[in-house]
Amino acid sequence: MIMKKRVLLSIHPEFANAIMAGEKKFEFRRVAFKRTDITEVVVYATSPVQRVIGSFQIDEIYEGTPSSLWKKTKALGGVTKERFDAYFGDRPIAFAIKVSNPVRFSNSQPLSKYIASNTPPQSFCYI
Repeated sequence: MIMKKRVLLSIHPEFANAIMAGEKKFEFRRVAFKRTDITEVVVYATSPVQRVIGSFQIDEIYEGTPSSLWKKTKALGGVTKERFDAYFGDRPIAFAIKVSNPVRFSNSQPLSKYIASNTPPQSFCYI
């Protein structure tokens, strides 16, 4: 049996929906996964949705200063410069996950199907 290398990411509904619609091609993160073998992201849409709505493949993960990442991703990042800057603040390093093949589930799923605690991760968790 082949094990998928997946993480579950908590994403605000407006951004989760934009990813599923193919409008947002990068998901920004302040922290990278320690594991380098992760190939798939399962998307948990945070409150008020509070459901797992889909998944996507990781094309690539970019790392750099926030300003260098903004230059590389701004056209497809799905956020304004103001929100981007507010999210990263004065952090020296930023990460951008390049989204590939987003798939919205026909029926959203409860978090309990993926993690026993049924408590959404602050940022992400391995599944």
